[in-house]
Amino acid sequence: MRRQLGKHRTHVFSYRGRSVSRVNNHAWTKALARAGIENFRWHDLRHTWASWHVQGGTPLHVLQELGGRESVEMVKRYAQLSGEHLAQYVTSMTGGLRRVVTNRLRSETKKG
Repeated sequence: MRRQLGKHRTHVFSYRGRSVSRVNNHAWTKALARAGIENFRWHDLRHTWASWHVQGGTPLHVLQELGGRESVEMVKRYAQLSGEHLAQYVTSMTGGLRRVVTNRLRSETKKG
């Protein structure tokens, strides 16, 4: 895809200077066959794009706008791909548990 940069001013996929508007045609099928790709749909590229954004830390509301989705519900299916938004809570909980266990061990050691 990086090799496509600059070939068209607004679209990633172009052919002879024109944007690609039909995607499930004979040329698409031939290109997949030449690349050795099976069971792949044009729409899979949209899923990959969204997945990479989420894994890269793009907030869901931003991804909603970038992808032209009407609701954040459509975007939430990608949320499970990144646990970054949960990491801070796991870390804080783990630290709290360590303190509790350490304090209990110290008090049991002093008693025993």
